Amino acid sequence: MGSQGGGRQPKYQRIALELKAAIETGQYGPGDRLPGENDLMAAHAVARMTARQALGVLQTEGLAEARKGAGVFVREYRPIRRRGVQRLSAGLWGEGRSVWAVEAQGWDLEVDAVSVSEEEPPEAARRLLGLADGAPACVRRRRFSLDGRPVMLATSCLDAELVAGTAITEIDTGPGGIYARLAEIGHKPVRFREEIRSRMPAPAEADRLGLPAGTPVVLICRTAFTAEGWAVEVNDMVLDSSAYILEYDFTP
Repeated sequence: MGSQGGGRQPKYQRIALELKAAIETGQYGPGDRLPGENDLMAAHAVARMTARQALGVLQTEGLAEARKGAGVFVREYRPIRRRGVQRLSAGLWGEGRSVWAVEAQGWDLEVDAVSVSEEEPPEAARRLLGLADGAPACVRRRRFSLDGRPVMLATSCLDAELVAGTAITEIDTGPGGIYARLAEIGHKPVRFREEIRSRMPAPAEADRLGLPAGTPVVLICRTAFTAEGWAVEVNDMVLDSSAYILEYDFTP
């Protein structure tokens, strides 16, 4: 199966396109081993570097992953459906359930890293919370994993004075989490705003999420507001883009 034609397109790109087509048609399914460098060299009459580049394209695009000493395999893709509206219903956290309960059904959910500190928040969070210059925030950092795979980093900022003495300042916030505790002190969130964008991860983010090279992240900044319109929490989330489908169900 030689790589002839294709105009001026580099050979490694043509090989990568053939491999991607084979994945899309099901010739290679999730977890299957792809042809190795030697296989591609023989099939396409190309040099090892060309074969390596072709496999590298699939890894960069998040379609495949290299396993040391075993080869390159099609990545498993069982997406998490993040239901942006349903997950924030007061009927969920008001009953003592986690906002993660909506998307974690059928998964083994774990918050495998938590830290709580009092520090000066980022400027954007400070402005949203209406904090004076130099005023501290309660900053909660978490890493969420599903079935043992890190999928999201979350950093919540709240007015430190507002939440002082509550379980929000502790590792375990209790049933219903942050929003249930805010409701208990008379600052129940009733409206939320989410801003979404994407970029390539910072090295520390890629390391903490275990991301293959070339995998972008989705950034979600959620602000929680009281009935009076006060912002009581700013939550910056970094999601593994290959793990999520973002779903928003609304009536205009």
